[in-house]
Amino acid sequence: MENESQSGGNVAIIDLDIQDIEGVGPTTAKKLRDAGIISVMDLAVSSAEELSEGINATKETAASFIISAQKLLRETNVLDKEFITADTALQKRRSMLRCSTGSYALDDLLLGGIETQAMTEFYGEFGSGKSQICHTLCVIAKQPIETGGLDSGVIYIDTEGTFRPERVEQIARARGFDPTEILKNVAICKVYNSSHLELIVKDLGKYIDDFKAKLVIIDSIISLHRAEFSGRGTLADRQQRLNNMLHKLIRLAEIYNIAIVITNQVQSSPDTFFGDPTKATGGNVVGHASTYRIYLRKSGENRIAKIMDSPYHPYSDTRFTVTERGADDLEEQTTKKGSKKSRKNETDSDEEEV
Repeated sequence: MENESQSGGNVAIIDLDIQDIEGVGPTTAKKLRDAGIISVMDLAVSSAEELSEGINATKETAASFIISAQKLLRETNVLDKEFITADTALQKRRSMLRCSTGSYALDDLLLGGIETQAMTEFYGEFGSGKSQICHTLCVIAKQPIETGGLDSGVIYIDTEGTFRPERVEQIARARGFDPTEILKNVAICKVYNSSHLELIVKDLGKYIDDFKAKLVIIDSIISLHRAEFSGRGTLADRQQRLNNMLHKLIRLAEIYNIAIVITNQVQSSPDTFFGDPTKATGGNVVGHASTYRIYLRKSGENRIAKIMDSPYHPYSDTRFTVTERGADDLEEQTTKKGSKKSRKNETDSDEEEV
């Protein structure tokens, strides 16, 4: 069901023009294009405040344009209707795309992998495996949907200088994939300040179309804002800018049917006497914006992933490791997985004989 509407939606998007939107004439269309709004989809995911500034109009006028754009997308079946029944919503979620992390244990924790139409946050201290998971996702996303990939491009927004194409090449080769094809599939954007990051997110819809991406990775979401906005006096401004950017990402994930993965840094609470003093940075703004929140921590040579926040995942944890294959299962998990498969094959062959 979702795939049909998705393919039909892509045709509709190509055929649609900004002037097809109710109330938008040639003059307004020019103002929108000058403001960087070049498609109906761009307008649909805009916020009224930033649009009103961009086209020099009132907030009410900007909001009416956004609503009209969303209405047009619903009429052309690109977006769902405003109200659908819960059984329709369940059917849609069952057909949602998921991208494997490269580790069966981590996939099981996430009930199938990284979801589209959602924002998944990995946070943990340095060396906990955040960037390694992101590098592995770059390799897996290129693979066919039936094998756990997204059969699509990847956009990797690097704010900490941690992306290494050599690592992607190593993971691809270790997993038996063509490294050249994988590397061609990943579009990297190095960002050096918070304003640049906000501008990239604002224009992200265009890049998603250009690179045919179904996965967007931001590693990390808060490092630049954290460095540039220091002290309590700038905290409110920082949080508001982060909030605007994160909600833009959520709208993009839902409308473009893509998976958003962000990594986050941590800080220690010195007043915590019992339990883990480590907590994610960004406060409630980042916490509320993330659909799924996973805490990563080191455990000797291995890593532990723990679900910290989710609308429906059970609150549990799992162990995985980092090898030349990227995020990977522990040896005992691989053995257990292999024995399950062999038992299943034996059962299937017995049934065939019967």
